Amino acid sequence: MDWGTDLWDQYDGIDKHTQSGLDLVDRYVKFVRERTEIEQNYAKQLRNLSKKYLKRGSKEEQECGFTNHQSFQDIVNELNDYAGQRELIAENMMTGICVELTKYLQDLKQERKTYLADAKKAQQNLEISFKQLENTKRRFAKEWGEAEKATQQAEKIENDTNAVKADVEKVKQHAHVKTHTAEECRNDYAAQLQKYNKEQNTFYYTEIPQLFNKLQDMDERRIRCLAEGYSQFAEVEKKVLPIITKCLDGISMAGRNTNGKQDSLRFIEQHKSGFERPAEVDFEDYSQGIKPASSDANLNHPKVRTKLWPFSHKKTKRINADKHMSPAAEDFSHLPPEQRKKRLQSKIDDITKELQKELDQSEALEKMRGVYERNPQMGDPASLEPQITQTSQNVGRLRGQLTKYESWLAEAFRGEDSTNTAVNNNQYCSMSADPSQNIYSEFDEDFDEDVETPIGKATALYTFQGSSQGTVSITEGEQLSVMESDKGDGWMRVLRANGDEGYIPSSYVKF
Repeated sequence: MDWGTDLWDQYDGIDKHTQSGLDLVDRYVKFVRERTEIEQNYAKQLRNLSKKYLKRGSKEEQECGFTNHQSFQDIVNELNDYAGQRELIAENMMTGICVELTKYLQDLKQERKTYLADAKKAQQNLEISFKQLENTKRRFAKEWGEAEKATQQAEKIENDTNAVKADVEKVKQHAHVKTHTAEECRNDYAAQLQKYNKEQNTFYYTEIPQLFNKLQDMDERRIRCLAEGYSQFAEVEKKVLPIITKCLDGISMAGRNTNGKQDSLRFIEQHKSGFERPAEVDFEDYSQGIKPASSDANLNHPKVRTKLWPFSHKKTKRINADKHMSPAAEDFSHLPPEQRKKRLQSKIDDITKELQKELDQSEALEKMRGVYERNPQMGDPASLEPQITQTSQNVGRLRGQLTKYESWLAEAFRGEDSTNTAVNNNQYCSMSADPSQNIYSEFDEDFDEDVETPIGKATALYTFQGSSQGTVSITEGEQLSVMESDKGDGWMRVLRANGDEGYIPSSYVKF
């Protein structure tokens, strides 16, 4: 069954049906385009949300050392990747469905217009032929009627005994001419009728069926293409589902990676001071006239007892005000014992690594000088003397620093083993006597970086790979914020634009 055979007389119906199909394609394109706008807006909002909650800065990096903080950052990063997949869905729908169907729709419109125009032209030609047939038919009827009338008139005159022979001949001749003309019209009418029937047969059995079948084929192709567009609406999203699932799995993994016990141990490691708890206060019997050992009797004063607690609601303000007034000691003696040992060990590790680099460079320069001495054509040994001298000075400086920090570390361990309790008691007493001093404020001064401001700006002269604890990697030409300047140890603490913070060699930057 096809349109040309079964719908040969349904031109108007086919016209409306094919137009409705094209309208549906156009409507579907608009539908998909609106879907892509929703996806794009959704992705944009997700990216803004991720950017809003993505932590930056040294203080936040310190927090990300805890599994629950890091897991949340992992979720934020996964959500940002998820937003990228939503953008990809929108892009693929726009290019794979909207653009392709819009182009195909224009081709279908032109094809349909051509077929319908050809059908109308064929119908007009048939109508013209039919009008010609009607004209020859009317002429044949007219001429035949006049011929019959002339024949009857001739017979009437011929039968009239009073008629003149000449008149009879004239009437008979006229009737003969009319009859001959009528016969010619009859032949014309018969020929036109045969022509029309042939054209009509061609129109209804060849031209119209072929055009209607082409329209049917066009409409079926349109439906197949539209069906592919329907399927692609889902396939586009299915293609990115593995990555979306991976993002969601990453979020689930972030939940499983959160470890409360591990975070508690890390918090202890970061903030353990190493101080002993205050000893019990001895009873001093003033009723027996005994004077307190301390001249100001601070330990017996009620206000002094409250200072033994490490809590202060105004701690942050005091720390912020005192930061630039009391710089940190080079030997980290301003820190609690445990934190001091950690910082000293980190410093020793950094110096050891830097010293090894200088030793390697010194060895390489010595080998190169030997090569130049044996082969003068390869280079002048004297040209290496400035570098060798500088490297030797650096080695000497680093060895001196290493010895200094190792002695401080040994001192820290000795002090903890021998006088830990006594030192703590003295510290508590001194703190109580001077309200401006607070061991916990000093501790927070080194680690509470959310209130710290840079003291200057610097530019990296060389690339430095910070691989040891406490160091940070920088690249040549990078702009840095200086948080702590060189105090004579050859190192400074800097903050990178991406939030990374740590120590670098002072000679690697310029202000």
